[in-house]
Amino acid sequence: MDPEAAPTDPEQPPVPPGPSSGAALRRYVAALDARDWHDLAACLAPGFEALLVHTGERFDADAQVAFNRDYPGAWRVTLQDVVADGDRAAGRARVSDGGSTFHVALFATVAAGALVELVEVWTEAEQPPPDRST
Repeated sequence: MDPEAAPTDPEQPPVPPGPSSGAALRRYVAALDARDWHDLAACLAPGFEALLVHTGERFDADAQVAFNRDYPGAWRVTLQDVVADGDRAAGRARVSDGGSTFHVALFATVAAGALVELVEVWTEAEQPPPDRST
């Protein structure tokens, strides 16, 4: 059985095929890293909403693209892990401009190959205190 396949409901029209949730999240991060704002916008479904947990900010599709496009600096995004099941995908990424480094956990909901919801949880990369260093 295909783990990406949704159960069939005879009362609902079939969902058009699209990339798996994991592939959709990978495409989103690749567009973000490439600074390909056209492709980034194409990754987002109508009605898309993003939440940045650490600030409480919410963005629709246009605002999400603008926020990333207009953010100062030349940031690189490296997707380190993706776990996907059905219409949900989670990822872990490293974001750096060569001076500062952050880590972000991404939680996406996907429909028809496009992100409909994205929750981002950010943290700054820090060294452990001396008493906990390895």
